[in-house]
Amino acid sequence: MTPNRATPDPTKFNSEIQLPYELRLKDFELAMQDVYDFFFDVNSSLSRKGLPRFDDMLRPAAMSGIISDMLTGCLARHSRTLVENRFHNGHPDLIVGGRYPNDAVQSGEHGVEVKSTRKKGGAVDTHGAREQWMCVFVYGVDAATEPASARAPMEFREVYLAHVREDDFCRNARGLLGTRTATLHREGIARLRRSWVYRV
Repeated sequence: MTPNRATPDPTKFNSEIQLPYELRLKDFELAMQDVYDFFFDVNSSLSRKGLPRFDDMLRPAAMSGIISDMLTGCLARHSRTLVENRFHNGHPDLIVGGRYPNDAVQSGEHGVEVKSTRKKGGAVDTHGAREQWMCVFVYGVDAATEPASARAPMEFREVYLAHVREDDFCRNARGLLGTRTATLHREGIARLRRSWVYRV
């Protein structure tokens, strides 16, 4: 069975939101469609070979990482002013083009951090509490429909973009083998959710 191709619903974007860095709602729509097209192309090829969908092969954490990286690249491609941060694991993921030497900075102030998660409402762990523009894409994966070949494609259900402060985060306890993380607390996540870009 040929997979379905997902498309963003243009009526679900927030026309009232004020976006930073000359971003446009169309940039988000095109970036989301780029990711949808990638999954459609890959899953179509896998289906022809009788293999499981890409969505079903990936562990959730790996899938979120891949989607975040793809969205960063796609937004940079469509944005008027933002480019990918060329510093390995630099922050933020998207920076203002020409602001930093070689478009690379370990820890910059001017740009947007991009995250993706399956968690409804956009709560996501970060590697540090800091003032930043944070963009969170919430997506859903159909892992229940049987047969698996009839499953719906991955779908973006929520997108948020807000300026958050260091005191909007709570620091998570770290286990013996864990990495210290920070998550928006109740007021911080409320701030993020008020600044929604897309909701279905």
